[in-house]
Amino acid sequence: MKALVTGATGFIGSHLAEALLRKGHEVSCLVRKTSKLAWLDSLDVRLFEGDCSDINSLQKCVQGQDYVFHLAGVTKAYAAGLYYSVNAKGTENLIASVAENNSGIRKFVYLSSLSAFGPGVKDRPPREDEKPHPVSDYGKSKLQGEHAVLRYADRLPVTILRPSIVYGPRDREFFWFFKTISRGIMPYWGEGHTSLIYVDDLIRAVILAAGEDASGRTYFVSDGEMYSNNEIINEIAAALEVRVRRVRTPRFILPAIGFLGGRISKMFGKNSMINADKIKEIMHPDWVCDIEKAKGDLCFQPRVDVKKGIKWTADWYRIHRWL
Repeated sequence: MKALVTGATGFIGSHLAEALLRKGHEVSCLVRKTSKLAWLDSLDVRLFEGDCSDINSLQKCVQGQDYVFHLAGVTKAYAAGLYYSVNAKGTENLIASVAENNSGIRKFVYLSSLSAFGPGVKDRPPREDEKPHPVSDYGKSKLQGEHAVLRYADRLPVTILRPSIVYGPRDREFFWFFKTISRGIMPYWGEGHTSLIYVDDLIRAVILAAGEDASGRTYFVSDGEMYSNNEIINEIAAALEVRVRRVRTPRFILPAIGFLGGRISKMFGKNSMINADKIKEIMHPDWVCDIEKAKGDLCFQPRVDVKKGIKWTADWYRIHRWL
């Protein structure tokens, strides 16, 4: 079977490319001229140079593919327009190219985000049939990407996954928490609850979504648990064998921190996790989801709990001298 992976040079995409190769698939990867290929250098994959923002560069790479896994996207930006041009318009370009050049595809899987749904607003985790209410430009752009995919659901077999926060080896975003806690200090802006998923579990969910008859459906995916901020901090501190001091940070000053982070990012031309858009999400305490639908339809069963996952991730960071 032939599979195309977008975003394969990144954290999740590189893990997916490896998993597909282990299953015997012929794997192609869409890469940009500026892409860093460190995670792909040792893999037997075919590279197509192109960009989802340029529909004219997509025709060749989508032709003849049995599966397309669309993982490419922007998670942080100092200009809001970049979220929409990549996450929304880029997704629209890719699905349109597949419809035009490969209408016999077996499955198109789009990796969205819990941010596309929005934060929890009730006393229970949300389900997929509830109305999304994204609070950030990132979340809104990912939801627009979902809408672009679903517009083709009557012509192509498509499935959408909304993972919670993903962590594991190679991740640079959740790494911020490990790096900060390793120094024995952690900003703390109050209690909240978060759903997490270890990258290996997410990859299994993605592959299951490609194999099941779940066309036109959307699924939340996490490890099935909800963790308090304190639990996450404590697990990371235990894995790093450090004592951590929480520095109380009032929520009302977070927007100012986000604004300052965005200005610094723009000044140096480098995107940062600390920006105004990310703060819009942090202002909401609960980011959780219900995965019963994925368990039922996809036979998805998480295997890695937070204790193991964080320990394995911390070990990887230390072995590779990120910490």
